[in-house]
Amino acid sequence: MTGIVGGGHALYYEADGGRTRLLDFFVAMPGLGSPPRTPELRELRVQFGNELVHYFIGAASCAVPGVPAGLHELWREHGRLPWPQVVAPALALAKSGVEMPPAHAACLAMLAPLMTMREGARIYSPGGRLLDAGDRLDQPGLARMLEVVSEDGALTFYDGTLADALLELMEERGGLVTHGDLDTYEAVWLEPIEASYAGTRVRTRGGLSHLVDTLEQLSPVRDLSPGDRALALARVLTAPPYSGRTYDDTTNLNVVDAEGNACVLTSSLGLGSGDFIPGYDVHLNSMLGESDLLIGPLKPGLRMESMMAPMVAVDDDGLAVAAGAAGGTRLKPALVQVLSGVLDEGLDPQTAVDRPRLHSTGAVVHMEPGFDESAYEALTDAGFDVRRWPAIHHYFGGVSLIARSGAAADPRRSGAALPLR
Repeated sequence: MTGIVGGGHALYYEADGGRTRLLDFFVAMPGLGSPPRTPELRELRVQFGNELVHYFIGAASCAVPGVPAGLHELWREHGRLPWPQVVAPALALAKSGVEMPPAHAACLAMLAPLMTMREGARIYSPGGRLLDAGDRLDQPGLARMLEVVSEDGALTFYDGTLADALLELMEERGGLVTHGDLDTYEAVWLEPIEASYAGTRVRTRGGLSHLVDTLEQLSPVRDLSPGDRALALARVLTAPPYSGRTYDDTTNLNVVDAEGNACVLTSSLGLGSGDFIPGYDVHLNSMLGESDLLIGPLKPGLRMESMMAPMVAVDDDGLAVAAGAAGGTRLKPALVQVLSGVLDEGLDPQTAVDRPRLHSTGAVVHMEPGFDESAYEALTDAGFDVRRWPAIHHYFGGVSLIARSGAAADPRRSGAALPLR
């Protein structure tokens, strides 16, 4: 559900001078240079815990990819290693295969009807048996793709071998991405927006997450009782009215180097279309089927909206936190609850990430287990319909961060944090 033909955003913080820049490489609406066409989408319903979530998939759900252009631009502006050396670790993993973590295996079981369509059957259900935790995931086509990317550069997806392969798939399966779309796509540097929170200056992007607005509305919770804290979060973190129609899965990466420079990169395929570029095992994005993102003018060439919110928090001593999250409409609530724990309540990063979360849709509040009983009682007394989940779940987002006191990654998404080497 994440990959090289998705879209994303990255935030880059320069320790020398403290400048922060935002790189927009999210997907664009396709259709440049071709007559308008109505996409033929396939509906898919998936049970995520207590929630039935609707998706629309197929090749026609694929928007113009931005990740290759974003990776190229980050490397061009800030890279220090030769491009083939940058690609080499991913290429080695693609050649050897990887072990399926438990969270990925559980998600695959829920999404089997999608992930085993077409080429996906060979990848995720070899021999007719769905991969389970501990099984090896082999995608030899990814090795072939990365060999091309290593030799020709990431822009091969816009004018080169992989662009040709993508356009051939579009033609065969009724996709909407055109040569004109690929030829005109560019990753764009922007200025972030800023909010003051818990003694720091939080820099992030605008868009559908409304992270800045939410942090400005959230009063300190560090001295509140469990019940009052739950009420404050449920009221401030109410999801937008379009929330919950789809479930966007995302990957967030944070890196801080020895000099204090930081990059936070968030990317996604949406759910994924169920189509893979033949011969390369590259899963297409399904952003045109993500109804939560179909907002505003939808004209060919324009960027689609996104809830992604890579961020850094800066104080007088420099970088305090670099963080981001996954989870579609659950992304902002997850990120805010973790930032509140670290910056306001003084928790260590991993404790803040592990702590149970809630997700409010207005009248309904979904809650992971582990809250004090008084929190449930306070929300019920205030008129909320409280729905308790039996275990922590990736429905509640996936947060990763690096702070002065350490790094943390989300067990809900099989996340991992590595020390600076």
